[in-house]
Amino acid sequence: MIQNTPPKLSALLVIVAFAIVYIVWGSTYFFIQMAMKGFPPMILGAFRFTIAGLLLLSWCAYKGDNIWIKKDIINAGISGLFLLFGATGIVIWVEQTLPSAMVAILVSVGPIWMVLLDKPNWKVNFKNRSTITGLLVGFAGVVLLFGEQAVKAMGDGHGSAMLYAMGLLLLAPVCWSTGSLFSKRQVSNSPARMGTAWQMIIAGLAFIPAGFIHGEYKSFSFYTVSMQSWAAVLYLIFFGSIIAFSAYVWLIRVRPVTQVSTHAYVNPVVAVLLGVLFANEHITLLQVAGLAVILLSVLLINLVKYRKPVEKTISPEAPSVCKAPVELVTAD
Repeated sequence: MIQNTPPKLSALLVIVAFAIVYIVWGSTYFFIQMAMKGFPPMILGAFRFTIAGLLLLSWCAYKGDNIWIKKDIINAGISGLFLLFGATGIVIWVEQTLPSAMVAILVSVGPIWMVLLDKPNWKVNFKNRSTITGLLVGFAGVVLLFGEQAVKAMGDGHGSAMLYAMGLLLLAPVCWSTGSLFSKRQVSNSPARMGTAWQMIIAGLAFIPAGFIHGEYKSFSFYTVSMQSWAAVLYLIFFGSIIAFSAYVWLIRVRPVTQVSTHAYVNPVVAVLLGVLFANEHITLLQVAGLAVILLSVLLINLVKYRKPVEKTISPEAPSVCKAPVELVTAD
């Protein structure tokens, strides 16, 4: 399939979408912890994604989309359960124990899982030295950036709880990569925004029984939620879910997943900056070096794209794509 979008417009949309995913998703780790000062984790997931999904589905209906296509709803539901209920749900859960910056870093192994799970493109990915080098360099930068904090956290007397949380968090990138690859390979003539809406609605509904299992509804009341937590939830709904997740879903349809997955390396950078500016955290020279290494990895992973013409090309990872570009997620 050949993309007929004008090159300048297409390039601008890609740049804007990447910027949204990089910056907004990097901030969501900070706002999740802020929101959980008033919301239990499963109720937070249910409220955030159900509301965001219903708002986006209403917009789809207003635009005249056919929102009741069974096959598209099923496919969106499967990917939504992996992306939002599985991956993002784990992130929300472990932020009860782990600092948001550390969570962002541990999730950053996602690009490696993208390559490992993308079996149809092993020949392409593993022959590309710049992609593999970029993945390894990015992971090294992540370790460099948060190595000091991880060692310190393990020695503060809460080692067992943190080990459990970090072990659980290792599953989040696997769920995210699986859901992303599944979503990328589904053929649909519907606008991507419609699939995004159903992903969030179905994931949000899955959080509801999880909240009952965890016993969160017994003591929770909306009236006791602070204005700060409400503001954080509204940010997560409109920016983290509707805007950023929509950008992500569109990107994985039109760009190689190895390029899109670089958000996992940039998001921790944003998380660190927010910590420095708003949580009185301090950044060392070693951490500055880590930031530089992470940004270098993004350049290496995208190096092949810069070498090839953008016009009239299609990623080898997507034999066919949804014809309507748009969405967030999650990530994270």
